[in-house]
Amino acid sequence: MANSNDYTSLLTPAVQEFIRAHEHDDERQLVLRHKEIEGVPAARLAEQIAARRKAKDKLPTYYQTEGIVYPPGINLEQSSSEQTARYKQTILQLEEVRTIGAIDLTEGFGIDTFFLSRSFVVVSAVEPDESLQAIARHNHKRLGAKNIHYYNRTAEAFLANSMGLTNLIYIDPSRRAGSQKVFKLSDCVPNVVALQGPIFKMSRDLLVKASPLLDIQQGLKELSFVTTVYIVAVNNECKELLFFCRQNYTGVPSIVAVNLKHDVTETFPFTLPEEQHAEVIDTSPATYLYEPNAAILKAGAFKLIASRYGVSKIQINTHVYTSDTLVEDFPGRVFKVEAFVKSDAKEVLPFFPDGKGNVITRNYPLAAEALKKKVGLQDGGDKYLLAFSGAGRKFLAVATRMK
Repeated sequence: MANSNDYTSLLTPAVQEFIRAHEHDDERQLVLRHKEIEGVPAARLAEQIAARRKAKDKLPTYYQTEGIVYPPGINLEQSSSEQTARYKQTILQLEEVRTIGAIDLTEGFGIDTFFLSRSFVVVSAVEPDESLQAIARHNHKRLGAKNIHYYNRTAEAFLANSMGLTNLIYIDPSRRAGSQKVFKLSDCVPNVVALQGPIFKMSRDLLVKASPLLDIQQGLKELSFVTTVYIVAVNNECKELLFFCRQNYTGVPSIVAVNLKHDVTETFPFTLPEEQHAEVIDTSPATYLYEPNAAILKAGAFKLIASRYGVSKIQINTHVYTSDTLVEDFPGRVFKVEAFVKSDAKEVLPFFPDGKGNVITRNYPLAAEALKKKVGLQDGGDKYLLAFSGAGRKFLAVATRMK
């Protein structure tokens, strides 16, 4: 956007009504048919329509609030969802953070800033992009936030010129374009690893958001005083790694795998020594099969999940579990086996009369698409074909999903 006031043309009643009325239209067609609409370039309106449609699920509070302006697509894509932003409020309670003042060193579109402002008396928002901060500030006003102070500068400049103390510093560094294949926090902007010194001079507590692509051990290696690592998934898709650091903490970090679902939150806390000392025995698949949720798999609690829930592991490198009796509260997907079959269309297809099924492969020689083609299945239906390696042999299970 050209300047910090550039978004104001989007706020006229006619433009806002147009955006709402055309929410379900193909915005690309609008751009092809019109150069301008209500005095606003069609491309800008198309961007707002697409963003608002995405916000319906990702940011329902924003979606339901009139007069919200959305940033360019990449800023919305990289921002936290409302679910993960709200979960950070839960972390504040779990870690017993004092909630007088907080600093968000990477405001961006301002989602996390806004939800921090609901927990803290005052929040300082730091953002070097003037136009992006202007949009965030406008939206915060529409949302009723009155306790946010704005600083248009880099995180480094803010820390270098600030003398006060605060209760929490939050930072969400972005990966540099063209950075190394091995993902490191020190490759991100701002470089939180280099900024830890000035950060801990201002605040006892630090919360670092990282991409789920980051190796957890790499994060623990780079950051000081980590008390807890939260792996946050939404509906079984890993979204964020959150490293909570408390100055001078020297204990063993806790790992908390969190899967935020529509109706329930699955939480699996553990420590790495617990996982290392857990014992499991390989076994053949039985009546029920289980796959842990994405947060647990990212956390690496492959053995501990078996001992905690009384299920057996199929094989050391196959993260599929089994039991004779149903474990209803298992945190992940649960399947009931109907039959074990060979990877042959003549054996498989009788169990799928309409020729449709959901194929999942885990530690299996063929990818799901290749196996689907081999046995003649199309995507769809209610039944599953699960393919995985056990101790000394491969298995194909026809199953129904129970959870």
